Amino acid sequence: MKAYYQEIAPDYARLRRVHPEVFRHLIADGPIHLDSRVLEIGCGTGNYICGLQETVRCNCSGIDPSENMLAEAKARSTTVRFMQASAEKLDFPPDAFDLIFSVDVVHHLTGRTQAFREAHRVLRRDGRLCTVTDSEEILRNRHPQSVYFPETVAVELARYPAIGALEKELTEAGFSQLVRTQVEFTKKLESLEPYRARVYSSLRLIPQDAFDRGMARLENDFKKGPVSWVSRYLMLWATKAAF
Repeated sequence: MKAYYQEIAPDYARLRRVHPEVFRHLIADGPIHLDSRVLEIGCGTGNYICGLQETVRCNCSGIDPSENMLAEAKARSTTVRFMQASAEKLDFPPDAFDLIFSVDVVHHLTGRTQAFREAHRVLRRDGRLCTVTDSEEILRNRHPQSVYFPETVAVELARYPAIGALEKELTEAGFSQLVRTQVEFTKKLESLEPYRARVYSSLRLIPQDAFDRGMARLENDFKKGPVSWVSRYLMLWATKAAF
């Protein structure tokens, strides 16, 4: 677990939001309904899993290694079951969940192979795993990050696993029926506070002078007029075979 996630938990809870298209596809393609049992890996402050419980009223659980992140999540919901744990060691019995998902987490895992095997173990037959991540094309064209903080591109390419590698690891873990779905959401930036607070982890991994330089440019353009914010994700779906 990166130390900065302990530090930024309050800002993360205050400033990060669900991606509406990711949220919509999780419900529709999960599919998630009232009787579903859903686990979020790396739930952070609970944006997605709390939102799903509030919307669908299904059985929801979330795990995260960060105590501070979980404290923020627990303050949001007394209905979702939260646990401090890692993806590589899930303290659940076999066949415990219908859907397991993670959002922008897979590049933080220290043992992806073991994590995928654990997800496979605790999913029911025909259960689905959704890994929401970024492809190389998405990382190279993030906006405004790649425009104002171009140094983040190399940082992200170095730490995000290639989609092909993930598909190979999922197959080796026993999953099948792999499907890629790319989603996109565009709007005008309403505030620069998420960038000032560096709630996007890549901004904490570039030199201070690069951050200051990019932030100054972003602040200047924001004063002149609307700045576009484009958020894309690749949702990588995998299914546990029924036999």
